[in-house]
Amino acid sequence: MKIMVVCGNGLGSSFIMEMNIKKALGEMDKTADVDHTDLSSAKTEQADIFIGAADIMAQLNDGSRTVISLENMMSIPEIKTKLEPHLS
Repeated sequence: MKIMVVCGNGLGSSFIMEMNIKKALGEMDKTADVDHTDLSSAKTEQADIFIGAADIMAQLNDGSRTVISLENMMSIPEIKTKLEPHLS
């Protein structure tokens, strides 16, 4: 499974989210390939799940992607709650 973390510029905040998602996956005893990118590049990327801050994820949700919007990108409990239904 590939999870793409998305932020406006693809730098600091997406890297922080990537680390938090990896931590959440570890706590859930799940594994995935997690990477981060900027919003523009994400539109051409292939991934099973796209995850990022709520304020930008609507721009990526075209109905063909699994998109998860986070209200608090620092919240491990929120990340776990929103990822869990998408992990097999």
